[in-house]
Amino acid sequence: MLELLPETARIEGAELTLAGVRASRLADEHGTPLLVYCAETIRNRVREYREAAPEALIVYGTKAFANVALLRLLAEGDVGADVSTLGELAFARAAGIPGERIVFHGNNKTPEELRAAGKADALVVLDALGESYAAAAAGVRRVLVRLTPGVEAVTHRSIQTAHEESKFGLSPDAAEREVVRARELGLEVEGVHVHVGSQLGRPEESLLALERVLGFLERLDWTPRVLDLGGGLGVRHNRDERLPSVAEFVGPLVERVPAGVGLILEPGRSLVGRAGVTLYRVGSVKESGGVTYAAIDGGMSDNPRPQLYGARYEALLANRADEPPRGVYRIAGKHCESGDVLIEGAELPATRPGDLLAVPATGAYTLALGSTYNGVPRPAVVLVENSEARLIRRRETVEELLRYEA
Repeated sequence: MLELLPETARIEGAELTLAGVRASRLADEHGTPLLVYCAETIRNRVREYREAAPEALIVYGTKAFANVALLRLLAEGDVGADVSTLGELAFARAAGIPGERIVFHGNNKTPEELRAAGKADALVVLDALGESYAAAAAGVRRVLVRLTPGVEAVTHRSIQTAHEESKFGLSPDAAEREVVRARELGLEVEGVHVHVGSQLGRPEESLLALERVLGFLERLDWTPRVLDLGGGLGVRHNRDERLPSVAEFVGPLVERVPAGVGLILEPGRSLVGRAGVTLYRVGSVKESGGVTYAAIDGGMSDNPRPQLYGARYEALLANRADEPPRGVYRIAGKHCESGDVLIEGAELPATRPGDLLAVPATGAYTLALGSTYNGVPRPAVVLVENSEARLIRRRETVEELLRYEA
């Protein structure tokens, strides 16, 4: 299972370590549930993107997990930010990312969001017919036009973004009108944006989308300054999944971009997904109808992906990581939903209350999609590097939840 964990993961003295830090130490010092990120793994993903697309502007899909410390770490490799709300823009600006490395998305941007994007001099993606008027009025200077290429990516329907019925982008005819309108309003139309989906397992649909973008440009007789091909490359959550490397996914796209045209890429999950591990403490262990349950102290409030997308995870006992499996356990969360199941069938050693469960590949779209359901405060987050752990998001408290009551 080490291939699913961060690259610094080791089993030492029967225990899982991350960047040289024992999992039990992390749990004892910071409590559980606990989301742990490995800095070295993130840096390695940035390097892979740099090698695959050396001239591209790489912007992190902040929605994967918005955190100032992670954005600063990414910025060390000149990675910018792909944002879509005032909140995400605030994270990027707090991390010191300059406007020229921020791309502002959104299918329903408010005037306040457009004004903030304009003030930051971010590159704004026009996503609706007539949005040029609002962008110009808000002081936006630089824009892209998002094209819907009519491509259905091989991924979960909820994270397809380029099919004919997508809520994102404009049809070719509408996009052409918006390009003309934006220019008439004095906006700098720098290029075209396209994105086919998330958790992608092959480049074919992205290549098809790019071909349709190139056809659109030929129709307009336009050589843009830049093409933004979005992100979407997936990560392995279980050992059955097979996914291309960054080079295998990005390389064919880079080769097809016309000479003299710049490139923007928006990886999110593939930058931070493998870098994250969630640690849980096992509570009750019991049988029910032939199923053995091991209940953890988190669940769908810190990782709703199994409920949203049918995501399949694996797990290991971090405190007894060298022991062979002795049974199959259904890993259940603590919430008042029968569907609050993180893993349907985890092969584990004989599991007992108090054991420490580690779930790999939870660095993206887990806590970012989390909630305080059942009044459960959201967990802490730490960054590990060189045998040290640094708190980068503190654990919420019940008192803080009550603070918002009027």
